[in-house]
Amino acid sequence: MTTLGTPLSLHATKVMLLGSGELGKEVLIALQRLGVETIAVDRYENAPGQQVAHHARTIVMSDPAQLKALIEKEKPDLVVPEIEAIATSMLEELETAGVVRVVPTARAARLTMDREGIRRLAAETLGLPTSPYVFCDSLEELQTAIDSQIGYPCVVKPVMSSSGKGQSWLALPKDVAPAGDHAMAGGRVSHGRVIVEGFIDFDYEITLLTVRAMSSAEGAEATVETHFCEPIGHRQVSGDYVESWQPHAMPPLALQRSRDIARAVTDNLGGQGVFGVELFVKGDDVWFSEVSPRPHDTGMVTLCTQWQNEFELHARAILGLPVDTALKSPGASAVIYGGVDAVGIVFDGVADALRVPGTDIRLFGKPESFDKRRMGVALAFDADVEVARARATLAASKVRPRVAGPGPA
Repeated sequence: MTTLGTPLSLHATKVMLLGSGELGKEVLIALQRLGVETIAVDRYENAPGQQVAHHARTIVMSDPAQLKALIEKEKPDLVVPEIEAIATSMLEELETAGVVRVVPTARAARLTMDREGIRRLAAETLGLPTSPYVFCDSLEELQTAIDSQIGYPCVVKPVMSSSGKGQSWLALPKDVAPAGDHAMAGGRVSHGRVIVEGFIDFDYEITLLTVRAMSSAEGAEATVETHFCEPIGHRQVSGDYVESWQPHAMPPLALQRSRDIARAVTDNLGGQGVFGVELFVKGDDVWFSEVSPRPHDTGMVTLCTQWQNEFELHARAILGLPVDTALKSPGASAVIYGGVDAVGIVFDGVADALRVPGTDIRLFGKPESFDKRRMGVALAFDADVEVARARATLAASKVRPRVAGPGPA
């Protein structure tokens, strides 16, 4: 798709995003800058992406009938899944029937929407190094798996969740029941299946943004090429990212092994677009953790570090356009949490945050805040990545969400 139409015309190039949170919002903005007509779909009204798209639609995306009806009505050229809780079997059916093209592919969306599909692909089909793991359907199975195979410490996660939801780190037998209940309650689709993983004593964890895009060489045969962004380091609390930075320094052999693993996984998944490949690293050893077939939350740092951020890379790649993964400057991001449970909060301290040198702020516009809901992100760049990290964290700390009083804020 290298010919692009005009929005809201008979010749429009139409892209539908399934999931319109903060990551989807940035993808929609990148698409609109290329003259694409956008349709933002989410499970609730006024999601961040719906606020900027040409069209906003609200459905239960895990309902196959609702999803099929919407796609057949809107007739998009591309459907771009941005979250896990989607009726991927229906996407496969529609893709097979030639109704729509799914990004990167419907199969990739299905395999990566749950940890079981992608873990079995990586470890059992591709033979990539991963942590030891067992899938369990009950607390009894979970306890048996830990006692007989995995041991302590270990990590329990829902098979389907995002941003660390439902994850627990277990050190002792008394942790098993609470962790199992937490995981079963935290999944995007409530079917009670969990994964328990053996703990890897890694030095650090990275996200390697891997881009599958059409060849950029003029006159070259139309083939898909794989591109890599500089590795992104990140820190998590309870499985949820709280800060990230780029680049993360790595030994050359570890970086090459990371790229080899990312290429193997994304080549198998196929299609075009950005993949967020998460990896554990210790010395020169690398283990595959997870992959998302879309821009990654830790990759928000690329809004200030790359000439083309991960959202622009995704938009260009899925449209068949050339991409450039070059780094512009080292930088960092730090999450701004809601801090309160309320609708329509206000933010104090934004001016103070922006007085921190080399910083920027993104407030996502989510209509409802929760204590640990990600409501924004602070960005900072500097030639020294540690300086950028300190500045991003400082800027984030100065933004103070609060419940608005009566009348104008």
